[in-house]
Amino acid sequence: MSLPHATSGDVINMMPLGEELKQAPSTAIVRTPHFELIRSVLQKGRSVPEHKVDGELTIQCIEGRLSVQAHGRTIRLGPGELLFLAGGTPHSVEAEEDSSALLTLVRVPAQS
Repeated sequence: MSLPHATSGDVINMMPLGEELKQAPSTAIVRTPHFELIRSVLQKGRSVPEHKVDGELTIQCIEGRLSVQAHGRTIRLGPGELLFLAGGTPHSVEAEEDSSALLTLVRVPAQS
């Protein structure tokens, strides 16, 4: 069963998950043809392997600590910090602590 996405005018709670962080899944919050918003949850030591997306993206750490590998360096994010990556930038993410982050992606429509 998939959860419904938020629609225009919906208020979305993005407060830290606190005690619920251990059991919380990553969740797609909004998805349109041009925009995607995801709450990503990673437990300590878990990672997302190197990849890239066509559109610009931001990673905003809500709680915990994340290490992002991009531009040939390690970029550490703590609560309240946000990282912008240009479209096509290879990157990977690892949780230094149990963490949640808000990912904002600009979706680039497929060229026909």
